[in-house]
Amino acid sequence: MNICKRFIISGRVQGVWYRGSTQQQARILGVKGYARNLPDGSVEVVACGPNEKIDELRNWLQQGPSNAKVSAVMTEEIEYRNLNSFETR
Repeated sequence: MNICKRFIISGRVQGVWYRGSTQQQARILGVKGYARNLPDGSVEVVACGPNEKIDELRNWLQQGPSNAKVSAVMTEEIEYRNLNSFETR
């Protein structure tokens, strides 16, 4: 079953290649959506795809790339969107 979830990742997640590496991981998993920086220093990720792949991405988001230091990942299910790719914004 395909779903969409919105994640807000806080900690040291800007300026450490978090969005770019999230894009790579999402593409490996076949997940569509986007990652963007938010003004408060957090990163928003919207991910749509098979439930198990979204869970895998969420597990990855809790770690992020090697220079990141994730302190929290807030998750909410959102209305499904039929997106074409995963991009950084």
